[in-house]
Amino acid sequence: MTACLLALAMLQAGAGTPVDDGVLIVRVDTVEVARESFRLRHGRLSRGAAGWTLATTIRYDRARPVVVLAPILEVNGDTMPSTLQYDVADPRQPSRILGELGRGRFTVRLIARDTERAREFPTGPRAVMLDDSVFALYVFAAWRAGAEPGTLTAIFPRGLRRDVVQIRDLGLAPTTLNRDPARLRHITLGEGQEAVHLWLDEGGRLMKVEIPSRHLTAERSTGG
Repeated sequence: MTACLLALAMLQAGAGTPVDDGVLIVRVDTVEVARESFRLRHGRLSRGAAGWTLATTIRYDRARPVVVLAPILEVNGDTMPSTLQYDVADPRQPSRILGELGRGRFTVRLIARDTERAREFPTGPRAVMLDDSVFALYVFAAWRAGAEPGTLTAIFPRGLRRDVVQIRDLGLAPTTLNRDPARLRHITLGEGQEAVHLWLDEGGRLMKVEIPSRHLTAERSTGG
């Protein structure tokens, strides 16, 4: 079975309850720059259908100003993004982002102090919601991976942009997790030097995100 199918099987069994939660420790080189706490639930969504809700909060407090990013994302049974509520606590420009899936499109509204902007993004059949600075969101992209290369429509709501990216499941591979040897499912998102490397355990849980071009890793803390 693929990582996606393993994850879906695990989560279906826990419908209506939290199915995963943890903390990702984010480092650039060896320096910790943030911690991200997340909780994933399976159950009834705000629109009434069944799906998954991911609530995550990442705090960048090793420099000033302190910035906290806190998206709550709902995805439907096909793991398509359904609704988004995203609070950006940045003293320079606090904002709220709201998003909703329509017919073939995802509409994003960005509400700041003095401005409000909106954009509609074509989704295609395979879309994911991502952020360059929030890493738990990558789990839904990882579930979409298969052994053959495929493409995803990646929507970045904070930047109001959309990319088409390649994704591939490379299978089990050796790596490290918090400096300890580990064998995890390796998934690549994007190509070449800009690729993002995702690592899942056998239950489809996101264990590590690596972005070599930024010298960045986000690793699940011990016991998370």
